[in-house]
Amino acid sequence: MAIAASLAACSSGSSSGGSGSQAAGGGSYGNCKITSKANSIKIKPAVANTLTVETTLPAQGWWNGTTASSIKDGYEYCMAAELANMAGLKKLSIKNVSFDQLVAGHTQNFDLALAEISITPERAKVVDFSTPYFDSNIGVLTKKGAGITADNITSKRCAAYSGTTSVDFLKNKLKCKSQKVYPDSQTLYQAVLSGQTDVALLDTAIVLAEAKQTGNKLEVAGQYKTGEKYGAIYPKGSANEKALDKGISTLVKDGTLKTLSKDYLGPAFGGDPSAVPVWSLK
Repeated sequence: MAIAASLAACSSGSSSGGSGSQAAGGGSYGNCKITSKANSIKIKPAVANTLTVETTLPAQGWWNGTTASSIKDGYEYCMAAELANMAGLKKLSIKNVSFDQLVAGHTQNFDLALAEISITPERAKVVDFSTPYFDSNIGVLTKKGAGITADNITSKRCAAYSGTTSVDFLKNKLKCKSQKVYPDSQTLYQAVLSGQTDVALLDTAIVLAEAKQTGNKLEVAGQYKTGEKYGAIYPKGSANEKALDKGISTLVKDGTLKTLSKDYLGPAFGGDPSAVPVWSLK
């Protein structure tokens, strides 16, 4: 979906890391158990002695909390904390921004963004992506027991939310007869709960977490393999890209991100993404 250049910047606050676990480099990053080597990469941060990270909340499991100031752990939060430690930065500052603004390259004064962002050629025209750090499929979120299957889904009311790759999947691949795009994830989820739509399409990991949050009023009936991968976003032309890519690659190779997935995503999802049935397009 095209994103209007005139959209105003949207931010609901920011927070700097405070008390919590002490890393070898002297930084304090909430509840994260830091295992990376301090001062192993060198960057020039947007704010002195601080790694400034943008995200879009809420995103349970990835960022545990509903506001920037309340978050102390989660997969992407602790991933950012590891990078801050590797860069020798003692503070971690979180900025909650609009997803549309983020992927359109309209935000400023940050070092990287971590918001379960799928890497696409269109987005890469306006932002720079990191090396991939997570594989993602598109999940099918429905009311529990709704009876939606791979065979009947295209006859149902299907929806996605603005700025996500699920919009393109809905319109150009799945092609449900009834389609709608909502402005944000919470409106999308409420539409399913209230019966305004039958299906919400979004990353499998994210909708598993949402189904759990609703007390299992919703369920993930299936998922479609997309080959999509998540990457961090850097400001276009960032001089820190090479160093931060090195840090992310290290966290992938040494198993740190697998540990973070086990510690934070598994409990938040209430289920293993790989156990969700894989559907084929009809």
